[in-house]
Amino acid sequence: MKEVLRFENVSMHYHTRQGETIAVEDLNFSVSEGEFVAVIGPSGCGKTTLLSLAAGLLKPTAGEVKNAGVSFGYMLQKDELFPWRTIEKNIFLPLEIQKTDTPEHRARALALAEKYGLGDFLKNYPSRLSGGMRQRAALIRTLAVDPDVLLLDEPFSALDYQTRLNVCDDVYKIIRGEHKTAVLITHDISEAISVADKIVVLSRRPARVTAEHALHFPENEPIRRRENKEFSAWFELLWRELNA
Repeated sequence: MKEVLRFENVSMHYHTRQGETIAVEDLNFSVSEGEFVAVIGPSGCGKTTLLSLAAGLLKPTAGEVKNAGVSFGYMLQKDELFPWRTIEKNIFLPLEIQKTDTPEHRARALALAEKYGLGDFLKNYPSRLSGGMRQRAALIRTLAVDPDVLLLDEPFSALDYQTRLNVCDDVYKIIRGEHKTAVLITHDISEAISVADKIVVLSRRPARVTAEHALHFPENEPIRRRENKEFSAWFELLWRELNA
């Protein structure tokens, strides 16, 4: 498979009046086209910094982030839908920002909304939608500009457990259905196992890659994966690696 993102010996140092903080040091891993990669690590280890480096929002202190000229879509922890705009107008927002707000692009965005169950809610305001539906709208908004790679920064962390399971399943199906490459940052081991083709394990700060695992489940849905007998074995292994 074609490689679309690579971290080569990447380090990131932050400088403040209090001194220097090393967030990431000598980081190495890659993402291939069509791959769903989950990155897990202890809280505060620099996972979000990794996404900012991938998207080009930060430049590494050392090393190189290679992205093969692909475009990125960024999905945050909260949906960040504007409460004064309808769902439809929230979905159109990236088109306006990127100055690609054409009838063709609007039609594609609306087709995505219809395809994934938001057609009846386009004229509603975000306050009228459940947390799960809002996250689905946030993903459609991210997909509106047709990015090559989706960067997902703990997108389910603000939801209750039951909603998280359902939304995780929804988001997985949408990303697979649109044949997108994805990088998911999460501290939830179960979540990572349920969606990923590959899991990258980070150390405590400064973050380094301590392990990489390719997962091969016959099931294609996160909830079905959780029922597989191999699921608990993967959980135990990753738990030990995170707490080593």
